[in-house]
Amino acid sequence: MCSILGLFDLKPGADVTVLRPLALSLSARQRHRGPDWSGVYCEPRCLLVHERLAIVDPAGGAQPLLSGDGRLALAVNGEIYNHRELERDLAIAYDFQTGSDCEVINALYLEHGTAGIARLNGIYAFALWDALQGRYLIARDPLGVCPLYWGHDGDGRLWVASEMKALAWHCQDVSAFPPGHVYDSASGELTFFHERAWRDYDAVIGKTVSAQDLRRGFEQAVHRQLMTDVPYGVLLSGGLDSSLVAACAARFARQRVEDDDRGEAWWPRLHSFAIGLEGSPDLAAAEIAAKALGTVHHGFTYRFDEGLDALPDVIRHIESYDVTSVRASTPMYLLARRVKAMGVKMVLSGEGSDEIFGGYLYFHKAPDARAFHEECVRKLGSLHLYDCNRANKAMMAWGVEARVPFLDLEFLDLAMSMDAAHKMAGKGRMEKSVLREAFEGALPKEILWRQKEQFSDGVGYGWIDGLKAQAEAFVSDAMFAQAALRFPINPPQTKEAYWYRELFEREFPGEACARTVPGGKSIACSSAAAIAWDPEFAKAADPSGRAVASVHHAAA
Repeated sequence: MCSILGLFDLKPGADVTVLRPLALSLSARQRHRGPDWSGVYCEPRCLLVHERLAIVDPAGGAQPLLSGDGRLALAVNGEIYNHRELERDLAIAYDFQTGSDCEVINALYLEHGTAGIARLNGIYAFALWDALQGRYLIARDPLGVCPLYWGHDGDGRLWVASEMKALAWHCQDVSAFPPGHVYDSASGELTFFHERAWRDYDAVIGKTVSAQDLRRGFEQAVHRQLMTDVPYGVLLSGGLDSSLVAACAARFARQRVEDDDRGEAWWPRLHSFAIGLEGSPDLAAAEIAAKALGTVHHGFTYRFDEGLDALPDVIRHIESYDVTSVRASTPMYLLARRVKAMGVKMVLSGEGSDEIFGGYLYFHKAPDARAFHEECVRKLGSLHLYDCNRANKAMMAWGVEARVPFLDLEFLDLAMSMDAAHKMAGKGRMEKSVLREAFEGALPKEILWRQKEQFSDGVGYGWIDGLKAQAEAFVSDAMFAQAALRFPINPPQTKEAYWYRELFEREFPGEACARTVPGGKSIACSSAAAIAWDPEFAKAADPSGRAVASVHHAAA
């Protein structure tokens, strides 16, 4: 991954010699995402800046990517996993200038216009400039794995950037660019391009996916995302999701992959990484999983005070004051630094499984399959505000790319086409049983059937408990009593939330920035709608998974 910054809607006669250094200075605020190289495209109507993290074609592939005739300029943050298939299917003759997987976007635009974007299977945010037509496109992947923001400056010019910090002090109306949408300057319209039948529960009633197909589909997703020309690893917390990712990656790392597109496996020694407080549940479980899978494992510990010291930087990087996000991002941020120090630039991670399969413990309370499915769809629609935002920005703070195979678009379509009646938990059935059963034998039973543990809990229960205690010391009763006046947008519901909000506003002032973070009550990462599933949820005041007292084995 990388970072992009674009400037459009320049007025005739605009002085680009002044705007170019301004764009470079704003782009520098997100250069941690792309420490390997900087590239600039500049002409009187458009400016594009790219900060590169070289993963595919590191020797070439510099951006912005220009078409051979100079007509198109493309700045992309992301990876296109099906680029070779798309290249083979092109009906037009396109002269590829690099080995970059992202250049196929230029070719698709020339052949299909904006309709070509729906053919991409990948994670991406891009800005494309067509000099011939004086037209530009801005697009973001369907689940918002890659971050993207836009806003206008005082002269009405449109800016777009990978992270809000590049625009927060420059654009008063900064906001998140919506996932699964493309903006076309030719029409001035923002269009949703990821329509799927499975979004409506009626379309999946009675449908099944065999255990064999589910397993094969996920293995193929992991294989697609091992597209890299640099050393990679896996994040291994010892939970079900990260362990399944590691199991599939380990399989491909051990064998020669007879594939016309890719040849042999890229980096045969698979390294796995975990982090937690001393004695954390995740560290112990990760050791068991790593030993069974044969990975070269690295389990790191951090002290509470080290996490506490990192909080201001964490909030600046993840651009959020959401309590669960801050709690989970801090150990991930610390882990990313250790991973980068070992020379690894890309890792596979397990985000997305809980949203697809209803893995959070509150799903035990779902009243029926329709409510279960609709909550999964809601959760997928907000992933860009929570886990995707955390995993991407906490890792990219140190220039490490996190890929998420569970959110591979082909696998997503397969898994979401299943009637949620087969996914439901409760009445003695564990969450995500359909996924666990599909991978029977792939992991030790104590890992395959380990209860869901939110990452901020799994690193050690002392982490959350300590943060609450610190918030009590930092935020007085008098301060908290004025929370709604101090923060009228999404007023903090706890002292911990108040503390994070203050840290956020030091870096991201103003109402527009505050509105980019979701508010409202949540229990164990639920949506607000799911709180109605259990009257006891209304009494809970913490988003931790341990708040589901009748389900979590270590309920607080």
